[in-house]
Amino acid sequence: MYIGIPETIARASGLSEQEMLTFLALMLYDQEKLSLGHASRLANMSQSAFLDLLAEYGIVLKYDVDDLKDDLENLREQGV
Repeated sequence: MYIGIPETIARASGLSEQEMLTFLALMLYDQEKLSLGHASRLANMSQSAFLDLLAEYGIVLKYDVDDLKDDLENLREQGV
């Protein structure tokens, strides 16, 4: 899937592409639309860095069995 943001809106936000991805990942994680693993991948950062970012923004960690399964799958994909 490709999601395009008009250049005028991107410029008006004052955010870089990476900052927009990070904010989107934070919002989707906070709304329980993405797991920790998927949100950290969307934000292009390690899970530990994303956890630090969650704390910085006061977002509570949401972790359940499905998140564990996602994390295990992500580890398998990375060959760990």
